[in-house]
Amino acid sequence: MTLLSPRLRAQIIKELLSILRDRRARALLIGPPLMQLLIFSFAATLEVRHAAIAVYDRDGGRWSQELVAQVSAAAFVGSVTTMQSPEQLQAAIEQRQVLLAIDIPETFSRDVAAGRPAPLQVIVDGRRANSGQVALRYVESIAGNLGATIQAESSGNNDRVAVRHWFNPNLIYQWFIVPSLAGTLAMFTSLIVTALSIARERELGTFDQLLVSPTTPTEIIVAKAAPALVIGTTLGMLMVGAGVFAFGVPFTGSLGLLFLTMLLFILSIVGLGLMISSICATQQQAILGAFATGVPMILMSGFATPVENMPTVLQWVAEAIPLKHFLIIVQGTFVKTLPAAEVAAQAWPMALTALVTLSIATLLVRSRLQ
Repeated sequence: MTLLSPRLRAQIIKELLSILRDRRARALLIGPPLMQLLIFSFAATLEVRHAAIAVYDRDGGRWSQELVAQVSAAAFVGSVTTMQSPEQLQAAIEQRQVLLAIDIPETFSRDVAAGRPAPLQVIVDGRRANSGQVALRYVESIAGNLGATIQAESSGNNDRVAVRHWFNPNLIYQWFIVPSLAGTLAMFTSLIVTALSIARERELGTFDQLLVSPTTPTEIIVAKAAPALVIGTTLGMLMVGAGVFAFGVPFTGSLGLLFLTMLLFILSIVGLGLMISSICATQQQAILGAFATGVPMILMSGFATPVENMPTVLQWVAEAIPLKHFLIIVQGTFVKTLPAAEVAAQAWPMALTALVTLSIATLLVRSRLQ
């Protein structure tokens, strides 16, 4: 006895053929997402590299020179320009020649040698707010490390401040972005494929024929969901493999758990896509609906900005977004060996979303029969 009835199996085969029979359609399903993974893994980064820094050293003493030397040797710095006056400093910022400027007061080395607080003025180009704040954190880290060295030297011991970054010791940004892109791009592909499914039938005039056939609304939803579930999961796992073998992101968790949660995640997205498709009358409306839903999901999922930084109301909304939970799972599975209990804690909201969206899509299809 087979799990699928002949009628349902025929519907699934029909849906698969309608998606994959065109060679160009097959290429568009696989090629662009993998190309986007390759491009976005380098382009979608919050790292600051080759930053231009201006320094106005009013002091010229030992510790100011040491500070300038450490800033010049920092990995994020591309060039350091020495300024001779406050006017030059201001002009460099106004003309976007530098990202930030460091103004070292005359008493800097004297204050450091005496053990007094030695403040610095750092001027950041607010027009490049994100890059400026990241660069500012780097400068603050350099100044803090310099202060730790000075304290150790003045006290006559060899203590040093050691900073250790767990799970990503060298702060390689691709270790974060590549797993996240695997979930995001698989989500968009699955969302668009399912959003077009019922809308395409309506636009071609075959949906009414499907409704008067012996096929039940549940079978229609299962038949529409199965191809997108297979395609989305396969694409997501291909991207996970690309992250490991092409980008060298360490994989420390359970591949089986990741595969199961990937299936659950794609199923929740398929349910959302079918719900959109059930409402839309044309493929154009379905594409617009997919983008109107997908883009806010990405922005509120924690992909680019932490969910904890959002207002409380938006944090509640983010809990209903499957991508938010899957990103926690896929990022933790790669570099953290996320425990099964934590995976389960993030998996059940996706299961609930899949149940709700698939049920609503089935009710919407059934309503057409009345």
